[in-house]
Amino acid sequence: MERGAPSFFRGEGDRDQHGCARGASAASCLLAFKESGHRVAALKRSSPPLALQVRYRYRLYPTPGQKQALARQFGCCHVVWNDVLAPSQSIYQEGRKYPGGGELQRRCITQAKRTEERSWLSEVSASVLQQSVRDLDKAFRFWWESKGKVRAPRFKKRSTAQSARICGRDFRTTDRGVHFPKVGELKLHWSRPLPSPPSSCTIVKDCPGRYFASFVVDLEDRDLSPVFGQNIGIDLGLASLAVTSDGEKIAPPKFLRAALKPLRRLQRNLKHKQRGSNRLALARLRVAKLHAKVADRRLDFLHKPSTRLIHENQAVCIEEKSTALACPQP
Repeated sequence: MERGAPSFFRGEGDRDQHGCARGASAASCLLAFKESGHRVAALKRSSPPLALQVRYRYRLYPTPGQKQALARQFGCCHVVWNDVLAPSQSIYQEGRKYPGGGELQRRCITQAKRTEERSWLSEVSASVLQQSVRDLDKAFRFWWESKGKVRAPRFKKRSTAQSARICGRDFRTTDRGVHFPKVGELKLHWSRPLPSPPSSCTIVKDCPGRYFASFVVDLEDRDLSPVFGQNIGIDLGLASLAVTSDGEKIAPPKFLRAALKPLRRLQRNLKHKQRGSNRLALARLRVAKLHAKVADRRLDFLHKPSTRLIHENQAVCIEEKSTALACPQP
């Protein structure tokens, strides 16, 4: 949706500031927007530009040796995360004062490296471990201050997606990829250039075993030019994924339904594998790859029409309706 577009479902009473009834369709809201005399030129901001943080993700192709080094990074990060989370939960339950991030790093990283149980933490970069503690400290404080409105941090598992994040000058980008500490230069497919130098880098390994590099960059929010373009409204539905005010119907792709037959076969094969065996790990990987393929197809399908609608229209109005309420109740 175009940034700065007005919301058609705000206001007091039964109608909003544009005269649109609450719960009305997007087409009627679009008509009310046109009749109200508001022009797209009003979308131009008078405030100074703001800095936006955008994430860019690229595919990584590490060598077998780099995969082992990354596995050590991932393992140490999730061990430090769990070592910090366990006492943090105890402190919260007992009502004691929560220590700062520096104290947590001293206990779970500096002192832990001197013990025999955690001496292998010295094999990875200290910056990655410190950043893991900072991320958990920020997440735990945010959950604590929200008084349970957001989900509390949970323990990490080896079977889920693994990640390691680093900030500042501890990493650098090159023409071939990105240089990660104690891993080396990772080959990266630059599908598009970075608009500005990144402030952080996260190496992610998903469940199917693919590697990605995620960069956070700062962008300046540009003022919207007073372009008088076309406006469009979108209604979400069940029989059709979306219906525009121009009469265009976007049919649901149903990628999962098309993949149910091979998915059933792979899951039946997975059910008969012995726990802890290599064949079980291979069967899980095949199921994860199929789910990842369905997720990628869904994401690609959603990006194409949404990008086209944004480029062809100046304002996009979306109906505020929950599709769960539209489903027939048993």
